[in-house]
Amino acid sequence: MSSSAPHDPSAPDLSSGDGAHEPADIRARKHPTVGHAVDGRMPDGRPRGDGAADVRPHVVIVGAGFAGLEAAKKLTDTPIRVTLVDRNNYHKFQPLLYEVAMAGLEADDIAHNVRNIFQDADNVRFRLGTVSEVDTDGKWVHLRSGDPIPYDQLILAAGAVTNDFGVEGVSEYGFPLKNVPDAVNLRNHILRQFERYDRNPDEADDGTLTFVIVGGGPTGVETAGALVELFDTLNDDFTAFDIRERARCVLLEMQEDLLPPYAESLRAYTREVLEARGVEVMTETVVERVDEHAVHLNGGNTIPTQTLVWAAGVKASPVVDMVGPVEKASDGRVVVNPELAIPGHPDIYAVGDLAAIQGEDGYEPQLAQVAMQSGRHAAENILSRINNRTTESFTYSDLGQMATIGRNAAVAELAGGLKFKGLIAWLMWVVIHIAKIVGFRNRASAFVNWAYNYFTYSRSARLLLDVVPISDDLSMEVEEIDRTVKQRLKEVEAGA
Repeated sequence: MSSSAPHDPSAPDLSSGDGAHEPADIRARKHPTVGHAVDGRMPDGRPRGDGAADVRPHVVIVGAGFAGLEAAKKLTDTPIRVTLVDRNNYHKFQPLLYEVAMAGLEADDIAHNVRNIFQDADNVRFRLGTVSEVDTDGKWVHLRSGDPIPYDQLILAAGAVTNDFGVEGVSEYGFPLKNVPDAVNLRNHILRQFERYDRNPDEADDGTLTFVIVGGGPTGVETAGALVELFDTLNDDFTAFDIRERARCVLLEMQEDLLPPYAESLRAYTREVLEARGVEVMTETVVERVDEHAVHLNGGNTIPTQTLVWAAGVKASPVVDMVGPVEKASDGRVVVNPELAIPGHPDIYAVGDLAAIQGEDGYEPQLAQVAMQSGRHAAENILSRINNRTTESFTYSDLGQMATIGRNAAVAELAGGLKFKGLIAWLMWVVIHIAKIVGFRNRASAFVNWAYNYFTYSRSARLLLDVVPISDDLSMEVEEIDRTVKQRLKEVEAGA
């Protein structure tokens, strides 16, 4: 990409050449403008005021998900200046988004303020913003609003976004489940569907209480299992009709089995439990198109519904396209070298869900463990280069995988080929997930809510808290969000 700012020839290039492996203190004395001072000016010539005089190497991390958070933690209390950028001011525990959507947990049980996480880290700064451009020549990260951020090393950890695979109608009528607003919006919609039916059952459309979930991976399976448990809770709220007789949960998967990466015995167990609990499982089924009132399947079949939950897959964040021409995998992830740097851009690392990391059997899966380990490894390699140490190739340590099906039922495959199912797997799943939630208050709150749900057989987070849906394509800058919310509220009022 074209340069937006002159590069200071006295500042060392950490990727190659003189100064590439000098310790930070030596480099600071020899190169007083290190840290991308660029004569103290912004790309447009304005004086800079964001640490231009700071001589420490500057690492910018885009994304505060699992990978970005681990990278920032690894660089905490080091002789490096770190700026962590995210479009949200919180880190979300994404594996539990479905629990928010299905009224099992509150949104703030699984989200933690990023500034609070690093409030004691003197060398880490957080910037709320949406990345609009990466100037690889001038080494600047531009945001939708506010000053651009210079970098010496850049870690792209922006994760993934929903992939509708070009299926007609999904983006217009489907409910994604990638962000906290997605989960809250889906919960509101589901609760409102029951309110609509209760108001006048005779006039309700056929699909009012039919909920279709597309995707038989962990997210789809966990959402389906939680939804039928929510049916049981709502049956006590709505006494005018029997929810179990009127409501349907349909889980669609295009492959032969649910949870394709798992062992056959665990796949069979998962389907057996879901069907026993009332989920209609349809495998080898392809969604051809979606409209406001139905899901149209291959073979001409149609399912009347007003609720389509799209859990069929993800694709790399569009941030990868801002680097310029790069090699990509078929799913849009950027191919990285063994050290996790982007070929041709040795000062830019890609980690987590947006990186195609070569493993023994193809690219590593888009899992939280891969993201966390790759984020830490990229940070370690940056520290190694700065401190004149040899960088290391990334090797993923597979700790296994697990998915919950619902109360007392889960499946788990651990390292070494150990397999568990049923209550033991479910207890393992609960303990591990609570332990990995960021923040003591969040862990305690999630534990209390889960304990309440377990012993009372009730999902307690059943409040209708309307929010304006925020698309992944929309910038999260405060000013733009304010304008969007106000405009949306005006549209709602005008149509009332």
